[in-house]
Amino acid sequence: MKSYKVVKNGEPLEEQQIDIPSPSGEQVLIKTIACGVCHTDVHIHDGYFDLGNDVHIPARATNSPITMGHEVYGEVVEVGENVKSIDVGKKYVVYPWIGCGECFQCKKDMEHHCGPFTAENIGVTVDGGYGEYFLVKHSKYLFDAGDTPDELAGTYACRGLTAYSALKKAKPKDKDTIVIISAGGMGLLALKIAKAAFNVTTIVVDIDDEKLGAAKKAGANAVVNSSHENAVKEITELADGKVTTILDFVGSEKSISFGYSLFGIHKGGLYVLVGLLGGSFNLQLPLHTFTARTITGTYVGSLKEMGELMELVKAGKIEPIEVETRPASLASDTLADLKSGQIKGLVCLKH
Repeated sequence: MKSYKVVKNGEPLEEQQIDIPSPSGEQVLIKTIACGVCHTDVHIHDGYFDLGNDVHIPARATNSPITMGHEVYGEVVEVGENVKSIDVGKKYVVYPWIGCGECFQCKKDMEHHCGPFTAENIGVTVDGGYGEYFLVKHSKYLFDAGDTPDELAGTYACRGLTAYSALKKAKPKDKDTIVIISAGGMGLLALKIAKAAFNVTTIVVDIDDEKLGAAKKAGANAVVNSSHENAVKEITELADGKVTTILDFVGSEKSISFGYSLFGIHKGGLYVLVGLLGGSFNLQLPLHTFTARTITGTYVGSLKEMGELMELVKAGKIEPIEVETRPASLASDTLADLKSGQIKGLVCLKH
């Protein structure tokens, strides 16, 4: 089978011919139908996350070759001898944030928080959907996507799940106004999920008018270009004078500096930091305490949250968005295009 591997960080992926793995026990063999490409892949390919001030941390616990691809929609083609509940030939979205099953995080149903040396994350620590076939260690990680288009289905395993989990942490009430920073792929998914599952008013913020146009078309109640001189005033007025909830799907020095300023002089406010673009942010600690604000990080989502999200997806409650499709042979070019900002929305690979 063909597999596109990271052999050396930052270098083009290597196309390799390797044996198709054989499942045993509880394992399931998946044939990749479509695999999303997201910014996590860019970080894994680069080999690091940027902490600002030229400080980096490794993206993985090891530099061994890896077949990336964690947003996978695929077909079950073979199962291990202990698998009873999954039919060969059925198609599923694969939950990739698989843990060791033994640590304290896994035992409290938070296996997406399993440590970097023990986790079995598909496309991160074990081979994933940039290959034609890959193994999943248990059928409980497979989810029916209903009539969702093939090219979109896999994106719910990372960007969709991350957006859903972030929205749950925001705990918006019915008809609340929330600010979504980013009209990129994850921002658009967050917009669709917010409208479907939380019934909120949405203000989408970006620096790219083309992306903002896509967000407006996707159902945003309002869109604002944050590079405009009166952007803070405009957003504040749209939020009836007080911004209380912000979801930042960029995660850069500029995005949080702008986003945090939206709270103004008011006490309270929740800032959910999602994106991983990188950098640092200086915070005046007494002011933060005095204003009683909360900044919380969020990392992908739990298996339980995946189940909740996929029930919404399967029921057709989340409106689909367009996804650009490319052949898997263009995986390296796609990573480069995503990193340089040439891809405006969602993109996936097909073998």
